[in-house]
Amino acid sequence: MAIDDLGATREPTWRLRSEGRRGRENPVVKSAEFAFLATGIVGIDKGGVESAARYIYQKLLSDAYTPRTWRTHPLHICPPEPYSAADPLNEATLNWIFLISSLNFSFWSEMEGGRPYRYGVEWREGWNIDKTEIHTGYWSLVAALDRALEEGIPITDPTFYSSAEKCPDSMIEYIFRPAAQSTEVIPLLQERISIMREVGSILCRDFQGSFKRFVDEFHRRTNSCGTAIQLVQMVTDTFPSFQDETWLNGRKVYIWKRAQILVAETWAAFYPPTADMVHPIFPGPAGPVIGELTMFADYRVPQILHHLRILSYPPALIQTLEAGVPLVSGSREEISIRTASIVAVERVREEITRLRRDQKSMEGEEVSSVLIDFYLWDLAKDIETGSVKVEGIKTTTMVAPHRTRSIWY
Repeated sequence: MAIDDLGATREPTWRLRSEGRRGRENPVVKSAEFAFLATGIVGIDKGGVESAARYIYQKLLSDAYTPRTWRTHPLHICPPEPYSAADPLNEATLNWIFLISSLNFSFWSEMEGGRPYRYGVEWREGWNIDKTEIHTGYWSLVAALDRALEEGIPITDPTFYSSAEKCPDSMIEYIFRPAAQSTEVIPLLQERISIMREVGSILCRDFQGSFKRFVDEFHRRTNSCGTAIQLVQMVTDTFPSFQDETWLNGRKVYIWKRAQILVAETWAAFYPPTADMVHPIFPGPAGPVIGELTMFADYRVPQILHHLRILSYPPALIQTLEAGVPLVSGSREEISIRTASIVAVERVREEITRLRRDQKSMEGEEVSSVLIDFYLWDLAKDIETGSVKVEGIKTTTMVAPHRTRSIWY
């Protein structure tokens, strides 16, 4: 879908509350439950949920996998510590996260498994590593933007990328140039350019050209007591290209993949090093209430959910996936895969909560659907590269991810 099809920024359908820590219930949860049952295509295996929950929980413990793990990815730009509100690097980090989340969609390749000929970006293995590699998938986006910054192009500055004069389309095409070995270009380049113009223009018009000013306005509206879902809702009400919603049987289905991951990445990037420290984005005493958010329904996490026997696919759907037949955005099959994934991870989270309670290991922050998603996405990529194999529980054959060309994920 081109950005021109999205329409103007809608009027807010809700109000940010300031009288309490919690916002309204995340509408993604209820609409996903509705769509999961209404489509009736993808199933959720209770035994698979229970065994996978035990496996995931033990891995989170043994690998010391926490929100701070986000900072260990070598391509990530991290805010400086200790945190200082006056440090300009915080604004730079927030602008980087915002643009990454704005463009975080559709990285699957027509040449899956055809590395290095699929679209990839050649850059350093990480900010502090001289050795280069060809980054593919989501990491091609991160590497392209990092490379541009290293070249002195202020690509994450909304006042720059919103302007066709300062940052012409040809420059954006150059920033996303593929590695010499690649025979593909980045998918949906024109849609990405349109989104950059849209979100950048809104930030410049209403928020002084900065995602940090957007967050400051969020704090003002909520008396610095806002929650994660309230920030998600402010994002979806402000930016049309974050309105990941569809209709099923006359009812709106909210999925909000990129809006939720924007808030979750912000939460993880600024997650304090010790539990007694205040989170600078969600500073209220009850913490960020990140548990209000769901997983981020894309194409990679459903694939690993099926591999772990959490999701069950009918034979006809498996045949479609293995044949590489595209699923139309908004089709019943696509809605079923995405919403079943949301419901499934909620059930895994509930099972992990039960395990923690039974084992009397309730110290520390609860295990959220966000953290489970972060772990599963990393696991799927590790399995793809052959560096990890799931052992100790039953799995099923890894099927191809579903193919849907979309700006939503």
